[in-house]
Amino acid sequence: MRTAAVIGTGLIGTSVALALTRRGVTVYLDDADTTAAATAEAMGAGSMAAPESPVELAVLAVPPAHIGSVLARVQGRGLAHAYTDVASVKARPHHEIQSAGADPAGYIGGHPLAGGERSGPLAASADLFEGRLWVLTPSAHTERLVLNRALELVSLCSGVPVIMDTVAHDRAVALTSHAPHLIATIMAARLENAADESVRVSGQGLRDVIRIAAGDPSLWRDILDANADAVADVLDTYAADLGGAVTALRALGSADETRRKQAGADLDDLLRRGNRGMHAWCGNRARRPPVFCRCP
Repeated sequence: MRTAAVIGTGLIGTSVALALTRRGVTVYLDDADTTAAATAEAMGAGSMAAPESPVELAVLAVPPAHIGSVLARVQGRGLAHAYTDVASVKARPHHEIQSAGADPAGYIGGHPLAGGERSGPLAASADLFEGRLWVLTPSAHTERLVLNRALELVSLCSGVPVIMDTVAHDRAVALTSHAPHLIATIMAARLENAADESVRVSGQGLRDVIRIAAGDPSLWRDILDANADAVADVLDTYAADLGGAVTALRALGSADETRRKQAGADLDDLLRRGNRGMHAWCGNRARRPPVFCRCP
């Protein structure tokens, strides 16, 4: 790949642009926020100049709700021969690109599984995608050339390509990313008016849980709107477990010994399920699951 365009110069878009320019690709930057685009340009991510001819690939680094309209606009002006995106929701954009008047043959959905709690071009890094999974979601209309361009993009960014169905992808990230973000947010919200002495004695565990709650609220509002049903399904299961935990904790103070024993057994079961889930997650990532794993 010799030329590319990146639409949107936040954390992900600028990181893509930096990775490509490092590999010798000429990158053209576009963003409604010209300050962000100018910052990315000053960082060496590419040029704000308009390309004189269609680039080989355009990367849409915009929120899920805007992919259809942005794709239709840039396809209409012949920006590129192939198009992809980096949004964390895939099913709705796939449905909306046709209603927006875009050509689905020239597009493939994409989602690099990388990011951070900081946003904006200054948080970007050319190494952000190194060794990270990068999901691609071709539709029945996607042309082979477009898939190949997307695979080349992943390779240039040092990512690991994974082909998935759009619905399967959205359900997966609802479980592993979107619902956890909401849980972290709920936990962090409890601290808004917490007493100083309570916050003072907090440890690393709390920081680990709430770290991702620092994400951009407007971006996460858009993500949750685009994947609402799948996230709600996951939260229903959380609610059932939380309800069971509350019931068990209340029962520990009961005068009824049978209730106390059952409550203890229920809590033991929940804690051990958590151990097994962490064990499975670490084993899937590292291929060497310990009994009590401490994966990074």
